[in-house]
Amino acid sequence: MPKMLRVAVAFTILCTAVIPMKGGTDHGQQIHAAEKSKTGQSEVVEAFQMDSYDSYLQEHKNVSRPVQDIVIHGGDYVKFYGSEPKKVSSAGDEEGAFVESYDTGSISWEVNVPEDGLYNMTLRYYTLEGRSSSIERELLIDGKLPFAGARSFIFPRLWMNEKPQIEQDNQGNDIRPRQIEATGWQEIPFRDAEGFYEKPYAFYLSAGKHTITLNSIKEPMVIGEIKIGQFDTLPNYEEMKERYQKLGLQEVKGQQVKVQGEDAILKSAPTLYPITDRSSPSTEPKSISKIRMNTIGGNNWRMPGDSITWRIEVPEDGLYKLGIKSRQEFLRGVYSTRTLYIDGEIPFDEVREIPFNYSSDWKMTTLGNEQEPYQFYLTKGSHELKLAVSLGSVAPLIRQVQSSILELNSIYRKILMITGSVPDPFRDYNLEQKIPEMIAVFEKHSEILTGVSHQLNEITGEKSDQVAILTKMAYQLEDLAKHPETLQNRLESFKINVGGLGTWVLQVREQPLEIDYIVLASPEQKMPKAAASFASKAKHEVTNLFSSFFTDYNSMGNTSENERAVTVWVGTGRDQAQVIKAMTDDTFTEQTGISVNLRLVNPSVLMPATLSGQGPDVAMQISNDIPVNYGMRNAIVDLTQFNDYEEVAKRFRESAITPYKFHDAVFGLPEQQVFPMLFYRKDILSELNLKAPQTWEDMYEIIPVLKKHHMDLALPLAQTVGVSTLEPSKAFAMLLYQQGGEFYNNDGTRSALDSEPSMQAFRQWTDFFVNYKFPLQFDLTTRFRTGEIPVAISDYTFYNTLAVSAPEIRGLWDFTVVPGLEQKDGSIKRDVSSGGSAVIMMEQTKDKEAAWEFIKWWTGKETQVRFGREMEGLMGAAARYPTANVEAMEELPWPSKDLQNLKEQWDWVKGVPEVPGGYYTGRNLDNAFREVINNKTNTRDALYDYVEEINREIEFKQTEINLK
Repeated sequence: MPKMLRVAVAFTILCTAVIPMKGGTDHGQQIHAAEKSKTGQSEVVEAFQMDSYDSYLQEHKNVSRPVQDIVIHGGDYVKFYGSEPKKVSSAGDEEGAFVESYDTGSISWEVNVPEDGLYNMTLRYYTLEGRSSSIERELLIDGKLPFAGARSFIFPRLWMNEKPQIEQDNQGNDIRPRQIEATGWQEIPFRDAEGFYEKPYAFYLSAGKHTITLNSIKEPMVIGEIKIGQFDTLPNYEEMKERYQKLGLQEVKGQQVKVQGEDAILKSAPTLYPITDRSSPSTEPKSISKIRMNTIGGNNWRMPGDSITWRIEVPEDGLYKLGIKSRQEFLRGVYSTRTLYIDGEIPFDEVREIPFNYSSDWKMTTLGNEQEPYQFYLTKGSHELKLAVSLGSVAPLIRQVQSSILELNSIYRKILMITGSVPDPFRDYNLEQKIPEMIAVFEKHSEILTGVSHQLNEITGEKSDQVAILTKMAYQLEDLAKHPETLQNRLESFKINVGGLGTWVLQVREQPLEIDYIVLASPEQKMPKAAASFASKAKHEVTNLFSSFFTDYNSMGNTSENERAVTVWVGTGRDQAQVIKAMTDDTFTEQTGISVNLRLVNPSVLMPATLSGQGPDVAMQISNDIPVNYGMRNAIVDLTQFNDYEEVAKRFRESAITPYKFHDAVFGLPEQQVFPMLFYRKDILSELNLKAPQTWEDMYEIIPVLKKHHMDLALPLAQTVGVSTLEPSKAFAMLLYQQGGEFYNNDGTRSALDSEPSMQAFRQWTDFFVNYKFPLQFDLTTRFRTGEIPVAISDYTFYNTLAVSAPEIRGLWDFTVVPGLEQKDGSIKRDVSSGGSAVIMMEQTKDKEAAWEFIKWWTGKETQVRFGREMEGLMGAAARYPTANVEAMEELPWPSKDLQNLKEQWDWVKGVPEVPGGYYTGRNLDNAFREVINNKTNTRDALYDYVEEINREIEFKQTEINLK
């Protein structure tokens, strides 16, 4: 019998290995699929999204585009929602009938359209002081959303260097110029916020009266005009040359003008500041040992729509050629694309899409075709030259892949509802019968992805790793369509490959480019050489090596020997430290006369440095467990000794200061405060006729519905890897505080986790994992994107992660307050705990008043707002700063609705106190949790046992530091 069993198993393995091979496709079939995909590209690209812009155009494909010019003045609005808009007669240097649109509410206008047709729309607006982020609006026509893309239109602000010249610190290094807003009028078309459609949106308007509504999502502005009409068709270069000849325009002679990239006058985002390149001796200007701001762009200049503008002085009228010294070393296998504007206009069609291919070295790109450089007619005087990020020919390919991701994720969720996340490999689920459309979807998207990979090869002229995931997914889909019975054994790889497509979209839509300088030259001039010679490179590397022995890389910016100086240690990245140093130099030192010596130091060396007397005066970004533990050992200053402490403490909520309090002392002030929120997928809950849970009873009602469809819910789990002290689980803390429990008794001498509220909270917490099978390990970002976890409680900083890394579900998710316990009066108790970081003053500080002045300045509203805005400007929305300053939070670039949700939850936040031996609480709470989960131990017995461990350690520590 065992022998027969072995034969059967071997035969089964052979079948599973051989049968899928029949699903392969030869080269001719792949080409046929690519051609088929090409012909269908202009048709339904996003068929799965019935409200997509492609479906909208398909619906109105036979409609004409009338040549009409309709202007709606902002001040002529007919109705509004929310606060009444303010009519203004002047803004900037212009006068007219304008209206001030706030960051909440909506404004509507009426317009009479003379003829049915598709119309483009543009908005003329003036930026107002806000939260320093781009302006965002939703567009409704006759009270309805025309298509999904109209949910969000981005209207950028303009930014410039604060000072005309780049300044240097006293070490001879260039200081990165601070970016400030340049207010002014702009006219921007209504176009795709993601850049997936190169041309502005066209809106169908029938003849007659219509209502145009703009709903405010983020930031205020003055609306001047809404223009409805058609954009002129751009001529091609051959047509432009004929115009030059008819007008008798001549080439200039003997002229060459160079504009350095770092001298840009305007940028569309504060991230587009001058940057440093020391990798090449050919970069201008250069220095071996000093920091020079000598280029602009790089990886910061990558998002569609981002633009940089330079002013160029033209010496005489005539025809010029244009060269750009650039480097694109980030995107291999796909070129980076830019659109050229001269004085706000695209000169001709060919410069709508300027490709910059991958190169690890600097290249001089002269704009032109294979036959000749393009010539541009410019008059003598000042002109503005703008380069804007665009996706070019890659845009329709990204849309196709985006469409595939959405539909494949939908199919994956349907499969998951039948098989669960871990299918039985020996069961035939008959998926092709239970999901009739599955095979057709697999076949369709296999063809689409095959076509996209071929088109990408044709566009770039090379075969690269960028098409690997496309071909891999296309093959798997084709094979699954032929052998659907194998799907349950390949479900995990299917999910991984779909996630890979999402990563591909994120990578390809980013179009980075770094610019050293731009050259405007007469056609006969030879362009400067971009790449350095081998000899100069060798000399550059050798001198760099020698200079590294004499350069202090830990010191940031100006260093001072003044009588009043504060040494500050910061433990985050160099970018953050540079921002802090620039702020201290131009604000704190100027206001107080106290110099700041900022050093970038690993936080782990704080204790040995303090013990050896080499520590700082002030340490920043310190984790919550350190202040009290150092303070009770007399290593940190009690801040309550300063006369104005009570006034300074009003900047924060009591919950933010709680972790730094011990008895009557306060050993730190909060910098950041992070707390949980409820995140949910609106589309999935709507599909299942569910709503976001408000109470735990609501949560218990939706759990079986989601579990029935093999979906999960997620609670926050304690970070157990890479941390010195395990903090108490935020999920348990939330339930504990809602039950009315506490972690410690009033004087912090014993754990209070043996109380009845604690026992109830612990049982409820473990029940979610024992009885309801909540996941213990998961990649929340990926599973939230795929819809496997449509409801999750996580720190509110998860918002930033989703905003950046999950553009395909933009508008399909939201976040709100956590579920709570309903009280007798009908209110809901939504208590949660918080985490964060602190700034502390060391006891060894000689000038404590100077250190206190720095701490007050650093935690103040203006400083926190500026740091938060500059960090977001520096690193994008993923770096949105979770400040603990209440007033500063109001000024950070949160959409108004999201800010209200945050403030509502913030009202319920309670801090977790720190006590001697408190590090045992998180550790043993996790031990008790694992004991119940793994060994099915009674919850009361498990928690009682480990509370005894906690109490023994607390008692030991109190004796050790003479607190008993």
